[in-house]
Formats: sequence, C-alpha cells, structure tokens
Amino acid sequence: MSAEPTAAGTSSAEPDVAHRPYREVTDTRGRVYRVGESDRDILGHSRKIMVYLPWLAMMAISVFEYAYGSAEDTLSHAHGWTQSNTFWILSVWVFFQAGIAFPAGWLREKGVLTARRAMFTGSAMCLVGFFALSHLSNVWLAVLGFGVIGGIGAGLIYATCINMVGKWFPERRGARTGFVNGGFAYGSLPFIFIFNYAFDTANYHRVLDLIGCYILIVVFGCAFFFKDPPKNWWPADIDPLTFAGDAKNAASLAKNPPAVRQYTPKEAVRTGMLPLMWVAIVMTAGVSIFGISFQVDYAKEVGFGPLVAASSMGVMAVINGVGRGVVGWLSDKWGRKSTLVFVIVVLGLSQFGVILAGEVRSEWLFLVFAFLSGFGGGAFYPMFAALTPDYFGENYNASNYGLVYSGKLISGLFGGGLGSMVVAAWGYNGAYALAGGVSMVAAGIALLLRQPGRGGEVTAVARPRTSG
Repeated sequence: MSAEPTAAGTSSAEPDVAHRPYREVTDTRGRVYRVGESDRDILGHSRKIMVYLPWLAMMAISVFEYAYGSAEDTLSHAHGWTQSNTFWILSVWVFFQAGIAFPAGWLREKGVLTARRAMFTGSAMCLVGFFALSHLSNVWLAVLGFGVIGGIGAGLIYATCINMVGKWFPERRGARTGFVNGGFAYGSLPFIFIFNYAFDTANYHRVLDLIGCYILIVVFGCAFFFKDPPKNWWPADIDPLTFAGDAKNAASLAKNPPAVRQYTPKEAVRTGMLPLMWVAIVMTAGVSIFGISFQVDYAKEVGFGPLVAASSMGVMAVINGVGRGVVGWLSDKWGRKSTLVFVIVVLGLSQFGVILAGEVRSEWLFLVFAFLSGFGGGAFYPMFAALTPDYFGENYNASNYGLVYSGKLISGLFGGGLGSMVVAAWGYNGAYALAGGVSMVAAGIALLLRQPGRGGEVTAVARPRTSG
C-alpha cells in the first residue's frame, strides 16, 4: 500500500511519483511551479474525483448548521431547554467548527495530520456530536458533545475538503470551490423538511442517531480516496506564466492571476490583506448565521404558516448552496474581488427586504428575500476560499485559509447567541436592520482588498529536472 500523502502535498515516500520527470519553473519573483505531471500520472484517474468526493462529504455535514434551526423547537421540548440554550449550543458548534481550521491546517502542513486521517477523525466526532444531541438532556453536556466535539469534527471535514479542491485546481478554482462549498448548504434540504414535519419528541432519538450514522458512513467512505498533489504542482496543460493553453483557463487566470509567491501564515498576515479578509468574514458570516438561526422563528412570529416557514428555510438552504457554485463560476469571469463585493451587498439589502416582507405580511415577498438572503449568505464563503490561495499561494493554504475562516468563530457568537439577545432587546426588525448595516460595512471593507505583490509582467526561468 502506498504511503499516505502529507500536508505539504507530497507523499512521505513517493515511490510511484519519484521516477517521473517534471520541470520546476521559477518566475522573477521566485515562485516555483512544478509542471509536467498530469493528474492521471499522480492519481491514476482524473482529478475531477477530488471535486465530487469533497462535495459528497460537505453535503453530509451540512445538517449540523443549516438544519439545526428547524429542529430547535423539538429539542427544546424534548430536553427541557430554553430557546437561548438551543441557540448557544449552535453558537458553540460554530465556534469550534471554525476555530479548528487553522490548527488542523498547521498540523497538515507539518505532516502530523494527513487529509485522510483528518476525515476519519472528523467523521467519528460528528457521530459523537449527534449521539450527544440525541441522548444528553443536560445542556452543558450537550454543548460539550454537539458543540465542541461535533464542531471540531465538522470543522476538520470542512477545512480538508475546501483545501483539497484548491490544491488540485490552482488554475480555475472558483467554480470548483463554489460547487464543493455549495454542498455544505443544500445537502441539508431533506433534513430541514424532516425536522419541520417528521421530527417530534416521540422519535427524536432514532432520527438523530440515524443522522449521525449517515454522516459517519458517507465521510468515512470518501476519505479512503483523498490524496494531495505534490507541493507546487501545476497542471501540465497550462503554462503558469503565460497562461497559454485552454482558452477558458487562460481567461480565468487573466482575471484571477496566481499568487506572486507562496506566503507563510506570518508573511500573509504582514501583507495586511489576510487581517482585512478576517474582519470582512467576521461581519459577513455573522449576518449569514443570524439569518440561518432566526428566519424560521421570524416567519412564525409574523404569522406565516409552517409550510412557509419551512419553505423559506429550504429556499435559503438551496439557494445558499447553488449560489456558491454560481458565484464561483462567475468569479472566474468577473474576478474574485468584484464578485465578493456584489455578493455581500446582496446579503445586506436582503436583510432590509425581510423586514419589509414581515411588515406587509406578504408570504411571497418573504420567500423572495429568503431567496436573496440565502444567495448572499452562502456565496461569500467560496470567494474567500478562492481568494486566499489567489493572494497567498497553495502551499500554505490550509493554514492561511484556516486563519481567514477562523473569523467565523467570532461570527457564531454574535450571529447566534448574541443575535438572540438583540432580538429580545430590539425585536426582529431591529435585529434585521442591524444585520443589514453590518453587511454593508463588510462590503466596504472588501473593496480594499488587493493581491499582494502584483504589478508588472512576470517572466520565467525554467529549470528542467527530474524528481528525486
């Protein structure tokens, strides 16, 4: 059996790759591209499998975040929890799901934690999380089991899947990253309707236990085939310096040129762009999490029936996921930054639209703005996931994106738990107005983003060699 891939992207003992010739091409800024090996040389098959497997795993874990709001009423009655208890459980889950991204990335790049091992560990922890939600009525134990253990497990899977796609598609990552990221939202759709129509205090043990087993089986099965490309790998059919090759890829690279070099996390922070991304994702993800947590309750508050409430969340989840794929494709054409700003503005405006729909008691208008809120509330994630390697390179992307994505752990606190406090103090209209304002400020921050070191033409020095 061949050695398992390490965090840096090369196998710990690459017997199947070492004999193959490749070239290292270095541009004038010192960035190295390893060219000459196709995906089939490394994997034995097309790299497309490294899109579909992460997508399946992301769909499996989507039930944690996007369906939880639909289950909270039954959980409250079954365990005797208050509404605040159930929302803080989700907030803790978000904190650990996002917070594990950087340490997991660092361990991967040090060779301590392989992609496959991260997925195996994450799947087992997700099972524990749902068993805890099912069988532990003590709210602190549920926080520990679902929030902490389940959050870490889902975070390991999420971060590994996103980084895997970025490594295998360095030349056209927008559409692929968006597609994989989308699974994290619309994969929850069946569970949203299960929780709204077929989930009660008589069957909640069985339903939650089966969901935990489902996640374990799907993620564990996908993990067997996970493998990173070699460090600095670039597809053989695209010139990384002139962008010559396939016309579609060339057009995407012209709009989203590769990073000028491989930045370590410390170097990425010193550019000022990574901290700016972090602040933007804190604000935008907070608005998104607020919408996910309170949309069903708000629909019920203004008198809409359970079908509209469930449908609005279903619409949000589907469009949240599909929108990620659409903007990923769009960003390959428009450019990542322009697409990101557009998405955040849509998210902000939709918060004010939800208020309007509630004020006029219009169910169809409510569903329209749920549609727009779902689009904006998910589509920014793949933009940040693609911008990070665009700005800082692929070799340290697990750590760099881990730092950017860690902003979501702050978002979880004010989007869910603190959001419930704002609703209690200001009402839903005040909370939604605040969310819209925060989103518009985030769009302004995103306008300040720029690729570090870019400017002037890139020339290359090619050094033909063989590996080993």
